[in-house]
Amino acid sequence: MGANTSQVSDLSESQSIRTLIGPDAISENEPFWNQLISFTFTSPTCSQLFIWQAHNALFLVRCLLKVFIRQMNEEELHLQFSYQERAPGTYDSICEDLLEELVCNLVHLIVEVPLLDITYNILFEAVTTLLVLLSYQLFHKEVLREGLIYSYLTRGRCLSLTSRLVKTLLYNFIRQEKCPAATHVLQTQSDGGGLLYGLASGVASGLWSVFTLGGVGSRPGAEHDQNPLPLSNQSLLLLLVLANLTDGPDCPNPYRQAVTCFKNTQDSSSIPSPQPHTFQINFNSLYTALCEQQKSDQVTLLLYTLLHQNSNMRTYILSRTDMENLVLPILEILYHVEERNSHHVYMALIILLILTEDDTFNRSIHEVMLKNISWYTERVLTEISLGSLLILVVIRTIQFNMTRTRVRPEPMTKTAM
Repeated sequence: MGANTSQVSDLSESQSIRTLIGPDAISENEPFWNQLISFTFTSPTCSQLFIWQAHNALFLVRCLLKVFIRQMNEEELHLQFSYQERAPGTYDSICEDLLEELVCNLVHLIVEVPLLDITYNILFEAVTTLLVLLSYQLFHKEVLREGLIYSYLTRGRCLSLTSRLVKTLLYNFIRQEKCPAATHVLQTQSDGGGLLYGLASGVASGLWSVFTLGGVGSRPGAEHDQNPLPLSNQSLLLLLVLANLTDGPDCPNPYRQAVTCFKNTQDSSSIPSPQPHTFQINFNSLYTALCEQQKSDQVTLLLYTLLHQNSNMRTYILSRTDMENLVLPILEILYHVEERNSHHVYMALIILLILTEDDTFNRSIHEVMLKNISWYTERVLTEISLGSLLILVVIRTIQFNMTRTRVRPEPMTKTAM
């Protein structure tokens, strides 16, 4: 590490790393800190020294947090951020909560810094560091309903930024920005994957495993290898984690409230929303992103959440005249049921159930004619209505699951006879 270019294989030999994890205390004014965060795995691509070093500092913090969270509880982690060097014989009763300061600064960074090529790296690190901080659930069998990180985000200084954080994460997902080609955060290593993205995916996939009760994607990492969208993917995962935090004993989850009540930017209604943390977002852009990304099970979960809990979004989706753009990807998921995990299939079926509760939807899908469905390979469908295709695929899915779960009766023994 240091000012010179580093390779991943050289990290174990880094004197700076050895000093960092050594037993000796290091003063906050030591030049060591500036040297420590002045590393790069390739040559820096821009002259913005502050952004470069801030990203490196966040990367180090995230790696350390990942180790700490595996080894200690939140109270012990809090002590790591409470150290203060005092002169002998002095006492200072005021102790700044540096852990809360870190969480608040991460949220501020995400909502305040615009998404540009030069800021992509640091935004990615901020989102992923928050995911790491929320990963305590991975190491507990019971549902966590309280905790320091939870209280910082839902009742602390971050509460006022709830709607802005949810809106920013949604727009990160909508924009689907690829990692800039010149970036040094996700440079491809010899193992075929980006270093930082690989570390981040481990935590994100673990959290996603909690949501799906262990059923992660059918081919882990396949989508990332083909079309890596690290910031979009991590932002969506963080949004789902926040929205699925349990309600506290004295307050509801504000992030779930924000997800369930946001409105369309084209909604000119002057009636104020009774729900707190409401905001406006472009429904057309969100709808397009949902249609294009349904192969990802976390995107399907987002669609299910919006249809089930956000009445504004549900009304908008049901009013679309191009419903086939959304329904066809859902049907393709069900058609390839053997390649999908059961949780993804379940969510797709629930989405169809919600949609078919609307009479207008049921009428309109039989009026939409489709030609040459390429992914349906059992027979050539030169022309079929969307409604007929829906029925065909659902019946096929039912048949597949009945066959898979069929239990063969055991032969009767002489004793039983």
